[in-house]
Amino acid sequence: MEDVIFQLAEYQQKNMPYVLCIVTEASGSTPRGSGSRMVVFEDGTIKGTIGGGSVELRIRQEAAEVLRTAKPGLFKYQLDKDLKMQCGGQMTIYLEPFYPAPSLFIFGAGHVGRELGSLAVSLGFSVHYIDHRPDIFSEFDPLTAQCHVGSYTGLIPSLPINEQSYAVIMTADHCNDEAVLAELGKIKLKYLGMMGSRRKVAEVSKRLLNSNLLSQAQLDFVDMPIGLSINAETPREIAVSIAAKLIAVKNAKQ
Repeated sequence: MEDVIFQLAEYQQKNMPYVLCIVTEASGSTPRGSGSRMVVFEDGTIKGTIGGGSVELRIRQEAAEVLRTAKPGLFKYQLDKDLKMQCGGQMTIYLEPFYPAPSLFIFGAGHVGRELGSLAVSLGFSVHYIDHRPDIFSEFDPLTAQCHVGSYTGLIPSLPINEQSYAVIMTADHCNDEAVLAELGKIKLKYLGMMGSRRKVAEVSKRLLNSNLLSQAQLDFVDMPIGLSINAETPREIAVSIAAKLIAVKNAKQ
């Protein structure tokens, strides 16, 4: 059986969350020895083995919780007493969760959007640009990101957005910003922000609320005006303020 350690890079490239399980200590009669490794995926399937039986079943259950909480764990078992396994030895197993790069969807590939995308890539985000202007991507090097050309709202259903996604709204048109916010605000995201003045934010919020397109709770979730308040002026400074907020959200303790 090929050691799963050689396949970890492939799982990362495929954006597959997983938990790496390593037997760090084994004494007495155990199904496998120290150094044995197994990977448990989000759907409960596995690659490799730490020996099968009750200990492997228990570790698969523990892995689901480790993946949910993002907290590594060390689990020790006396196999006969704790798991009713007749082999009777002792095993210590370390579990560490791994996640794909967080996805950032930038609606609007203008000056700030480009600067933000560049910063976000260097910070480990997988960047998606969304813009209705086909020629705008020829103005900069988008090779480190995925570029989606078309209607802002029309593209949303086809984008790989999920609960762990980050999204920022900074199109060149206030009407597009509002339309995108009306759609994204209904989706559960890790982070959602919209660029604009406080006056714009107030007016957009009022219209969306009065038209019953978004609830107050949904609007309260949106970071707007976007980013941290650092008196930013240039596109790059504004991008830094937004990137700082993304980092704060990403690294927040659950």
